[in-house]
Amino acid sequence: MLKGRVYNHTEEFTLESGQLLPGFQLFYTTWGTLNEDRSNVVWVCHAFTGNAFVKDWWEGLFGEGKTFDPAKHFIVCANTLGGCYGSTGPLSINPDTGKPYYHSFPTLTNLDVVRSFDALRQHLGIEQINVLIGGSLGGQQALEWAIENPQVTKKLVQVASNARQSPWAIALNESQRMAIEQDVTWQLATDDAGLNGMRTARSMALLSYRNYHAYNQSQREHGPELKRTYKAASYQQHQGEKLAKRFNAFTYWQLTKMMDSHHVGRNRGGLEQALRQVQAETLVIGVDTDLLFPLNEQKFVANYIPKAQLQVIHSEAGHDGFLLETVQLAHHLDTFLQNKQYRKTWIPTVF
Repeated sequence: MLKGRVYNHTEEFTLESGQLLPGFQLFYTTWGTLNEDRSNVVWVCHAFTGNAFVKDWWEGLFGEGKTFDPAKHFIVCANTLGGCYGSTGPLSINPDTGKPYYHSFPTLTNLDVVRSFDALRQHLGIEQINVLIGGSLGGQQALEWAIENPQVTKKLVQVASNARQSPWAIALNESQRMAIEQDVTWQLATDDAGLNGMRTARSMALLSYRNYHAYNQSQREHGPELKRTYKAASYQQHQGEKLAKRFNAFTYWQLTKMMDSHHVGRNRGGLEQALRQVQAETLVIGVDTDLLFPLNEQKFVANYIPKAQLQVIHSEAGHDGFLLETVQLAHHLDTFLQNKQYRKTWIPTVF
């Protein structure tokens, strides 16, 4: 049975920026049973608006008879620090003021998040993670963790992610934050501040999660009739509204800033040197139509991690292919986890 718990870290927590949290909590789930020698841990880092209930959004990979089976594995997934699904974030109460943080919540980086995850790992008595897997933002965090604590992870799987945030992705995130800023409620100290702006931000983000072909397949009109509302327009409105019911603009703002600061080479001698510190056997997976994290970024990661291989998902869905193409994902994962041989080849990249 999948179980949800809360880890309370009561000690002062120093962030990469030098700011402090007087403590934090992480909401996390476990699924399955930890075996006697604690060698069956699978740790999942979720994507941008994901949560700790991994079966809800990666069902094709997790469950009975799937690649990650709770009958065999002990599966752990924690809601990211700065999130809004039970972990400390902008809507949490600041113990120093007795009021929610809102705009005053400190800026986080992926390094801060993985250090909080590592505190949870130690709390759970886990010495080594057998498989550490994450996609998109979660892939950034998984890579950061494998570099920060290289001895902890035996096998690393990074899906549709990168080693540093590109100018293209930062520009997309800034445009979304500008939409939130234009919401007249954004300056208010209320839980729902900026929600209308976030609806627009989500609509903008979807254009980078999919692509021309994906929209042409799913949102194309089948007749020439003049309409007041078209399928693609309704889809954007629906997705913005859907997120507004389960998320908040403060967390959205924070997590986009977190992604913007992603650069595993910071204070480690550069990207190449940092990637060479990964000791885990590594599978890097990219989506061939991904506009947000193009395949070139996964090639770069795979080139510099010593024990890495690259596999490609073929999909018309763009970046969201990492969530949708679970049959292909499962095939690549099963091959990798069964330790089938591969030949390391150098793949030319421009980065």
